This record gives sequence, structure tokens and C-alpha cells, in this order.
Amino acid sequence: MSEWLVLAVAMALVCAVVLIFTNLRHRRAAEDEDTNETPDVIEYMTMMVGVVYAIVLGLAIAGVWEARGAAEDDVRREAQALYEVTQRVDVYPAAVRDRIRGEVDDYVTHTVAVDWPRMTQEEPASAKGAELLGRLRADVTHQSPANELQAQAYQPLLDHIATADDARHARTQNGGSTLPDVIWVGLIVGGVVTIGLIFTLQIRRSGRELLLAGLFSALIVFLLFMVWSFDAPFGREGFDSAAPFQDLFPTVAQAAGLQP
Repeated sequence: MSEWLVLAVAMALVCAVVLIFTNLRHRRAAEDEDTNETPDVIEYMTMMVGVVYAIVLGLAIAGVWEARGAAEDDVRREAQALYEVTQRVDVYPAAVRDRIRGEVDDYVTHTVAVDWPRMTQEEPASAKGAELLGRLRADVTHQSPANELQAQAYQPLLDHIATADDARHARTQNGGSTLPDVIWVGLIVGGVVTIGLIFTLQIRRSGRELLLAGLFSALIVFLLFMVWSFDAPFGREGFDSAAPFQDLFPTVAQAAGLQP
């Protein structure tokens, strides 16, 4: 089931529950109940709870958004560093150049075909990725420059591999959920309480009030869905977050399943 279908079903269910309970409450209300006035203390408490929950929800959205941006930067740094290796190695002999580029392709293929599905399922990356990157580093390190041009490219090659290694460590360490479980409990309970406060305001069954109650409930569900979606830095499914590898290594990406 896709994320958008889950969102649509959740919003529809919450709106239906709110409207059903509103109608049931109206039918069971006493005949002499005054629905035109609400105690001031209830209005004050409803306003305060809504404000506090909005602040917490906004902080949660900002936190997961920042984590998603940091994850995208790590992927971009890793892909760009590896691409620079394939370009700068052009000054080496054909045999050495092809071997190093093949090792980069092997690492990229393993990353997008094996590590990415694991990361989207919040599983740790496989150890083979580190092994392939270590093999690439060793090969470049032990390749002695034969002329001035190769000597000038030698240190930048090592620097780019180090950058890719650092980005890989950041990617593998920050691939899990950003928000702790206690925050999720607070967000869900707070959402239920905030929506439940609708019934303390003695709303009636007029079309305007029911429409506002439904839209308010759908908004809460949508915001919680947004937090849940961004809480996975590399997405819940698919390879969208691997776009830098797809752009810089299109042939390898196609072989690994990133492109049709």
C-alpha cells in the first residue's frame, strides 16, 4: 500500500469518526442544553492545548526536515566524491584507470542495490560496502605516480576517497528514525486530545461546523503523516533519495535497478 493511499484512508477514517461522534452527541444531548455558550475556562484550555500542540508539532516537523536535508547532503557528497575519482584517474594508464573505475562502479552498484533497500527498511548497511571502499582506497594508495601529472592527481584522489568514506559513515549512522518513541507517543496522544477537544465546544450539526471539524481533523492527520514520512531520512520505499548516484552514474544506476 502506497504512502498516499495510507494518508487518504487515515484522513477519511478520522473525519468519519469525528462526524459520527458529533452526530451521536447531538442526538443524545438534553433538550434544554444550551449549545450557544461554552464556559470560558473550556475555551481557554482548548486554546492553550492547541497552541502547545502546534509548537510541539512544528518542532517535530523542523527536526525531521533538518535530518532529511542532512541525509541528502551526505549522499550528494559521497556520490560527488566518487565521481571526481573516476574523472581524476584519467591521467593514469588505461589498465589502472579502468581498474579503479571498475572498483568505483562495484561500490556504487552495491550501495544502491544492496544498502539502499536495507536503509529504507531501517536496517544497518552491509559490511561489504566498507570492504569495497577500502579496496578502492588501497588500490589508489599503492599506485605510485609515474609522472608529474599523476603526482598532482594522487593526493586529490585520496582526499576524494576520504570524503566519500566520511559521507558513507554519516549516511549509515543517520539512516534510522530521527524522533524517539516517546516523542511519537506525545504527538499521537496530543493529536487525539486536540481533536477530542472539538466535542467540548458544543458544536452543532450545521454544515459549516461539521466542515470545519472535518478539515481540522484531516489537517492534524496530514501533519502527523508528514512527520512520519520525513522521519525516514532516506524514504520509506524506492530509490528517490539515491538521485545523486542516479545522476552521476546513470549506467551503474540502471544496472542496479534505479532506472527502468
